[in-house]
Amino acid sequence: MEIVRSTQSNVSFPIGPLALIGMRGFEGFTKQVNDWIVKLRLESMGVSDTNFIVDASTKRFANGEGKGIINETVRGKDLFILTDVGNYNETYSMMGFTNHMSPDDHFQDLKRIISAADGKAKRINIIMPLLYNGRQHKRMVRESLDCAEALRELANYGVANIITFDAHDVRVQNAIPHVGFENAVAYYQFLKELLKTVPDIKFDRENMMIVSPDEGAVHRNLFYASIFQLELGVFYKVRDYTRLVNGRNPITAHEFIGGDVEGKDIIVVDDILSSGESILDIARELKKRKARRVLFLVTYALFTGGFEVFDEYYEKGLLDGLYATNLTYLKPELADKPWFNMVDMTKYVAKIIDDLNFNESLSNLISPAGRVIDLMERVKAGEKL
Repeated sequence: MEIVRSTQSNVSFPIGPLALIGMRGFEGFTKQVNDWIVKLRLESMGVSDTNFIVDASTKRFANGEGKGIINETVRGKDLFILTDVGNYNETYSMMGFTNHMSPDDHFQDLKRIISAADGKAKRINIIMPLLYNGRQHKRMVRESLDCAEALRELANYGVANIITFDAHDVRVQNAIPHVGFENAVAYYQFLKELLKTVPDIKFDRENMMIVSPDEGAVHRNLFYASIFQLELGVFYKVRDYTRLVNGRNPITAHEFIGGDVEGKDIIVVDDILSSGESILDIARELKKRKARRVLFLVTYALFTGGFEVFDEYYEKGLLDGLYATNLTYLKPELADKPWFNMVDMTKYVAKIIDDLNFNESLSNLISPAGRVIDLMERVKAGEKL
């Protein structure tokens, strides 16, 4: 039976039968996305398909060489491949050694699966929340342009759409002007989790201020400042450009530009938490200025230096909460941390895939302003989240 979706304005048909492949380390996330799509289609169309996941895998030879295998047909299907290039928890054996998978390993495996499906799937779409080498997006000196090169590779492979989340610099899409590129954000999901976990939070100028951790993150923080008419403060990083530490010029100080934070809840929004050193320095500076609560919203929490120092800051009252999505690997121990809150993105990803499969506009999903306003209205009316 052909699936048809009817709305008030039109009737739409899927590009092809839906198929999902979850790459290594992202299988659990993909399974949850699959379950949401099943539920959404059952509720909206009465369709009772229970599984869209295709059996596929990547294998390694003893010397570390790899191959991708798809174990069932994808011919004529609208294929969505979901990958977490940041999942360092996955390992493989090479010459008797155990290697943890790097972003490079994940990206090569992604290309292997695309190659295995080439010429058979009707359309290939990539869901890559953490954009591969997204922080290497521009050239300062004689540097490689890794992110742009990777996107061009995917375009040359015939990929039709690339969906990412909170790209470090969305202008990198200019490298592939003829390929669909969507940059989704988690503003709505962050806000919903905040309202659940901090029920007494107040979004007004007297009780809250939005603070950007640096100049590059101003646009992320400006969304909340604008929609709630809040004051926006900005930290700027003072760096030592005479030396490199772990490939970057080290930060020597954070200087603050903004109004009085005393007695206010502070929300700080950023895309990536790497070691967390910068965020913790900002938390300390805000608490020095007598901020009430300091809450961080980060799309990707990598914790490259571990999270023991976060425990210490929480115990000292310098950190009140950190919210991060499950769009990249999170250590299981984080579930027991009183300062950590996971923001589930599986339903949102499911809705994006469902709409794309029917070739429908993503405008309402990608632009969260309307949904944020609607959420606040529902909260005011007393609706439980």
